[in-house]
Amino acid sequence: MKLKILGILFLLSIFTGCGENIPPVELSPETKILYLGNGTEPKDLDPHTVTGVPESKILMALIEGLVIRHPEGLDPLPGMAESWVVSQDGKEYIFYLRDALWSNGDAVTANDFVYAWNRMLMPSLGSQYPDMLYDVLNAEDFNKGKITDFSLVGVKALDAKTLQVRLKNPAPYFVELLAHYTTRPVHRPTIEKFGEIDTLGNQWTRPGNFVGNGPFTLEEWKLNQVIKVKKNPNYWESKRVKLNEIHFLPIDNVSREDFMFRAGQIHITSSIPTEKIEVYKEQYPDNISISPYYGTYYYRINLNKEPLNNKLIRKALSLSIDRELITEKVAKGGQIPAFSFTPPDPDGYFPPTRLEYNPSKAKELLKQAGYSESDSLTFELLYNTSEGHQKIAEAMQQMWKEALGVNIVLTNTDWKVYLSRENTGDFEISRAGWIGDYQDPKTFLDMMVSDRGNNKTGWSNKTYDRLLEKAAQSTTQKQRYQHLYEAEKILIDELPIIPIYTYTRIYMKHESVKGWEPNLLDSHAYQYITIE
Repeated sequence: MKLKILGILFLLSIFTGCGENIPPVELSPETKILYLGNGTEPKDLDPHTVTGVPESKILMALIEGLVIRHPEGLDPLPGMAESWVVSQDGKEYIFYLRDALWSNGDAVTANDFVYAWNRMLMPSLGSQYPDMLYDVLNAEDFNKGKITDFSLVGVKALDAKTLQVRLKNPAPYFVELLAHYTTRPVHRPTIEKFGEIDTLGNQWTRPGNFVGNGPFTLEEWKLNQVIKVKKNPNYWESKRVKLNEIHFLPIDNVSREDFMFRAGQIHITSSIPTEKIEVYKEQYPDNISISPYYGTYYYRINLNKEPLNNKLIRKALSLSIDRELITEKVAKGGQIPAFSFTPPDPDGYFPPTRLEYNPSKAKELLKQAGYSESDSLTFELLYNTSEGHQKIAEAMQQMWKEALGVNIVLTNTDWKVYLSRENTGDFEISRAGWIGDYQDPKTFLDMMVSDRGNNKTGWSNKTYDRLLEKAAQSTTQKQRYQHLYEAEKILIDELPIIPIYTYTRIYMKHESVKGWEPNLLDSHAYQYITIE
């Protein structure tokens, strides 16, 4: 508790140390400093080893890929690549890089991308995201150790400013995928100054060491307090960047974050206390933002733990969940009950699955599995620190107890411990959320392929895997979607994950912030943000 109090006092002090205690938000039209609630402390800032939203928000400022997200969610915009051409069969991309510099003044070259992709695909690095590049020719075989010569992988620097990428199959989402932080370049001399290419926990991501090519540079990182980034004068489009600094504040207590917003200490929150959503819709209609979000809130089941390896148990747990009650009475942010893993897609993907709420049937399945209410089954439910996660976990606890007699022990940990326990399989049931890396159902269904880094359930289904392969090889969208539909049916029948609801993005935004537009992936290029 003492540490938490000290953390709060520090956060308050950094905002009251200027201009006669004037709140920093009020000063920001002059200082051009943007204060953002980041949800929690990031695990790291290495684009090839992190997987979370808190990390992605910061990396958006520090490292730029071949393309960048459009500020309004439209087609990606040129980033390091000023243009590109695609072959008629959709299997070859040629990217023409602009004259751009790293923050230390070195030129950004095509070889930086070759090096970065080599690094991410190295089995020894242990990235959980190598599958992001599996559409690239021989990338999967290299990552799985079937080939060891990276020159056989379909990425090549034709010269310093020309990058060739060859795919094993057409991928209509490929350019959009390249906006994701896992595909961004890293500065080789900096990586190798502090370790080997595959060194985990490499100190290159610390202030004073970090070399990036984004609109901002890493200025300061005070653990659990603040991460500050400063405008990068070497950024290729520095004239567009109107902000001088961004301060990312790891506030995992939503009530504290709400207080800080109302006190003029942050411009944009990461969330809103659920009990205040309706109040703020009425009192602050110009500040509250509620918009569709391409993600699913779900529970991850560890199939290596008995009796959760029994499908009947997992189905009983799912059938006991009143998803409409959770969205209406607990989440309260316009979320939609999830009846599949993939959310409804604007491009027409609507999976033919339906997750029921049927406690009576749940009891029958529990009995079929060899258990009854009197057996007092007990499972641990792991979640990371958040009032919202806690409320949903408590609702689950009550529903499973009332419907099945199942006891749920709630375990709350910070973000880093939560990730560590999931990665090592030290959990039974864990809270999870998946935000699309790009706008396509593949970004959801791919993660459940056997042995994928983000699967973490121990689930493996060869028919499911083959359907994803067939989808990748399909020549028409209709054919591709049909294979994905069949895969989704298997996933919902087996339930290694239990979908709860489709996200909405809910936050408060100060009226002085301009250019921060709601979009399906909640991705914001900071060079388009101004404070007026």
